[in-house]
Amino acid sequence: MNTIIDCYKQDNPLIQKRLKEVSVEEGLTIATKLFSILNERKDGIGLAANQVGIDAQVAVLNVREPLILINPKIISKEVEIPFYEGCLSYPGKGCHTKRYRDIIISTAQEESHWYFSGADKGEDGMGSWEMDKKTQGKELRILEAVCIQHEIDHLNGMRILDRAVDTTIRFTERKIGRNDLVTIKKGDAVKVLKYKKAQKFLSEGWEISA
Repeated sequence: MNTIIDCYKQDNPLIQKRLKEVSVEEGLTIATKLFSILNERKDGIGLAANQVGIDAQVAVLNVREPLILINPKIISKEVEIPFYEGCLSYPGKGCHTKRYRDIIISTAQEESHWYFSGADKGEDGMGSWEMDKKTQGKELRILEAVCIQHEIDHLNGMRILDRAVDTTIRFTERKIGRNDLVTIKKGDAVKVLKYKKAQKFLSEGWEISA
């Protein structure tokens, strides 16, 4: 069985390559392999073919329900949102990105387009079984839309690292007082302390952040 290539430890020549389109039949066969890997690992919600060394425009995800993407294309995208993403190809490291809350995509195996949205439906747009899960449902729908964008990026040779945005606030206009509290970070470590005490950490590579 194919395994997910850890790009920190192994070379994956397909991870930054636009993958080739495949037939629906071939795509469904590859999708079965991808689902098997996800089910065995139990630590991811989506997987693209190039993450396991297969050159094919195929990806799968399972957020609200299992979905297969064969030769997918984003038709439209609306309402930009910030998101923090991780990736099985770069384990243990995530980054902030900008994605879209609402997207419409096409796939080779379906004639009609698929619409995904994290917009608040309101009570009128929800089934009775969803009424007590309004917040969770919205979060899952946003996660699903982001995951689809993440996987389609993979199929086009785009990594989350290529979409990373800098969330660090650099104080260029306001002078920080010595006793002002600031938040500093270095990797996953975060500290909140007075600016005068933060100077030592800033000289050691820490950064002031939001």
